[in-house]
Amino acid sequence: MRHIRWMSRAVPGLILVSGLALVACDEKSSGGAAPGASASAKPAAATSAPASSASAASSASPAGSASAADEAAEEATNEELRSYHRHHHHGGMFTWISMAIDTLGLDATKKAAVEKIQKDMHAKMAPARDAEHDLLSLLADGVAAGKIDTAKVDAAVAKVGTASAGIHTAMMDAITQLHDALSPVERQALVDKVKAHHDVWRKVNVDEKPGTKDKGTHLAHLTKLLDLTPDQVDKISKALAPDVPVKPDADPKAVQDHVAAFEKAFLADKFDPKSLAAPATAAGGHTARHGGARMARFYETVTPILTADQRTKLAAHLRERLNDQHAAPEK
Repeated sequence: MRHIRWMSRAVPGLILVSGLALVACDEKSSGGAAPGASASAKPAAATSAPASSASAASSASPAGSASAADEAAEEATNEELRSYHRHHHHGGMFTWISMAIDTLGLDATKKAAVEKIQKDMHAKMAPARDAEHDLLSLLADGVAAGKIDTAKVDAAVAKVGTASAGIHTAMMDAITQLHDALSPVERQALVDKVKAHHDVWRKVNVDEKPGTKDKGTHLAHLTKLLDLTPDQVDKISKALAPDVPVKPDADPKAVQDHVAAFEKAFLADKFDPKSLAAPATAAGGHTARHGGARMARFYETVTPILTADQRTKLAAHLRERLNDQHAAPEK
């Protein structure tokens, strides 16, 4: 199981992206953790000193060096998170709730109780997670072979959507227990983190134009990963540029409404699962269908433009995504 870096490193906060800006969700230690307030930070910039400037290098501020290293580490962490949200759509909002739990900074006693609830949530998302595993495997095999079977991929995306849509009812007991286990301040912090995860998911799966070459985009990441030539980048960008109409069963607006309904219900003194029934039904599977279809289109478009060696490397990258796991390791 591959625990992705932003979860396995002991970082002080959950690093998120907002457009091309980076957003840091402040973490405080438990018991009265402040909500994850967002703050913009500049993207890390690579700098190099001339070879002749040894004296300047020797007089450089240690704090400045540490800052550059921190910015580089922050950008790497943000890229991990962007990649996670580009490739993982199963469970919709419930996956984001589970991810938010990981960074609440609870005290030892409360953390043990909440992790038990989280483990129950994780088990109930297994059908959707397994369906997504099949989708990623199918894409990896198609990339390696040089041709993706679009009919099979479309069916796999639909399967993830159906499995994700069936999670809500099974999850309500766990969400009620989670609500009751947290203090009002901790509930606010969790809601803020869920909203931040939704913002990142939306930025990379809705707002980002598929053919955009800007830093932090999917195409920019692929360019670096595969060492794409300028000609390949131009061909991929042009092929991805046309907008694909959003289907009603994959409209991300329904997901946004579901998150808003969750915020209202979870911040109340008493959690009412029934208040989430209608928005959950409307949003059922939308995250998985929209995100899965967009991901599939990206790799279907890219594959014919790659060399055999690049396809091999990309297929390996996708198979690594199969083992991504945000939750803490089982004890």
